[in-house]
Amino acid sequence: MASKILKDIAQFLTPAPPAFDTEYDGLEYTWKFLVFRPALFKYEVFFLAIVLSYLAFYWIGSKMNHNKAKTWLDAHMGILEKQFSRPTAGSSGDLTADGYTDFFAFSTGRRVVSSLHTVFTLRPRHDFFQFAYQLAWGLVDLLYTPRDDVTLDFKLHANVAVPEFVWAVVTKEEANSIKKDRWDLTFTKTTENPRLPPSLVIMSEFADVTENVLKIAGPVLEALRDHKILPHFRSLSITDQPRVRPSVISADRGEKHVILSLTAPPSSRAADSAQLVSAVFGLIDSLEKVTLRTETKSKLKKAREIFAKTLKDEAERDAREEAADAKLAAKRRAEEERIARLSAAEQQKLLERDRKRNLRKTQGKIVKK
Repeated sequence: MASKILKDIAQFLTPAPPAFDTEYDGLEYTWKFLVFRPALFKYEVFFLAIVLSYLAFYWIGSKMNHNKAKTWLDAHMGILEKQFSRPTAGSSGDLTADGYTDFFAFSTGRRVVSSLHTVFTLRPRHDFFQFAYQLAWGLVDLLYTPRDDVTLDFKLHANVAVPEFVWAVVTKEEANSIKKDRWDLTFTKTTENPRLPPSLVIMSEFADVTENVLKIAGPVLEALRDHKILPHFRSLSITDQPRVRPSVISADRGEKHVILSLTAPPSSRAADSAQLVSAVFGLIDSLEKVTLRTETKSKLKKAREIFAKTLKDEAERDAREEAADAKLAAKRRAEEERIARLSAAEQQKLLERDRKRNLRKTQGKIVKK
């Protein structure tokens, strides 16, 4: 009996013999009970080709982005190693990746500079659909120019004696829109300066600030006049304000940063911006030499006090509104609990009274009209 059961199970599990089409005369591969006839798979070949192409695009694009960031960092590693005791967080040339478009490097261990965050924000070369969308939208909107960005954010030590001000040199192309992304630059006014190339403008709170910064910015100005550097330059700013408008007065208020924003050059020209990056370190070391006039310091201080008061007033207004809402919600809950304890007849009377009151209000509005 047991052998019969095992035999039935074996017959059930054994696949049926292949059914051959006697009219098929194309290429055929067979192995035991398996048969593969390539001519029968017409559309599947195209689907497989699309999937393989997408995977190849994904792999090549992600590698291109990583190599682009790594090449730029390697080209500037000599500068970072000279300036910092810890030029990267890990071993030399380490990058931290967040997906396939964002890469980071962290440097620390230097006088004046507390830390340097080097941030790469690259185009989505790994995603066919996003990349194709960018290309297509660029043909529709001529002002839309997707690019690879490199941002060097130098955070200065808290004890560095640098006056509190906001100053920047930016390309004219950036000046039209940069205040949308950089709240701190809303403190400034835009002016041109003969010491800069015609394609650049200065954004500063006061002329006194500009005069003093330009006195120590000689190497930076020289680098910006270099035709191989200028096409990759976007902005250089010195700021004591956050880039995003704060909602409250935070503990890091007054934190000073020097921020260099570039368009990442092609990998073959990754070292083009090395002269500018090196010059920025010199500018940072000279910031302590900036001496502003007393009236300029007073105006800068007053502008920050006015904004601090604005934040305080906003916080107090929000607190009052939240307290009023909480009080109203508590009153409604208490009323609902009181009604819930009433009998069904009393609840019906209240509902009828509310209905009549709402009806009178509606009629009164109609009469006024």
